[in-house]
Amino acid sequence: MPALAQEKIYTLEDIYALPDGERAELIDGQIYMMTPPSRKHQTLARELFSSISSYIKSKGGFCEPFFAPFAVFLNKDDTNYVEPDIVVICDKSKFTDKGCSGAPDWIIEIVSPGSRRMDYFTKLFKYRTSGVREYWIVDPEKNRILVYNFESEDTGDYTFADSVKAGIYDDLLINFSDIANILNN
Repeated sequence: MPALAQEKIYTLEDIYALPDGERAELIDGQIYMMTPPSRKHQTLARELFSSISSYIKSKGGFCEPFFAPFAVFLNKDDTNYVEPDIVVICDKSKFTDKGCSGAPDWIIEIVSPGSRRMDYFTKLFKYRTSGVREYWIVDPEKNRILVYNFESEDTGDYTFADSVKAGIYDDLLINFSDIANILNN
């Protein structure tokens, strides 16, 4: 019986060797190329980031929000590297010159046509097992926001007509109907 071909395991070295302008993520040694986001995607990311950042500032919070491209080295190894659309990090010891070493507290991914399987399956599993506290999948095409609070094991399913409460904060509500109005103008 012939030997099976070994699948190549990629590392951070392969990510850093990509030509200028090319972006990719690395999950369990597999490379996933990224396409540039649409204007709608960027508008949604901007509005979410602005809401979160304003909330943290108004409360004198110690957590820090970042938006893509921001490097997250999930497992402190060289085979897992992601650039979530939005991350919130509350543990300052995770900051490095290159980004975040370890799991952020909160990750938001905005679904694009090419990222659907990654966001709903691959990243959901990876974020849960790496120690992310909360993960939101924002899907503008399906008018849907899925909220996974891994600490309490709660899941919420919302639409762009809802206000969605962040699990890592007691009183942060994001009004998606306001965001939908901006997207539709």
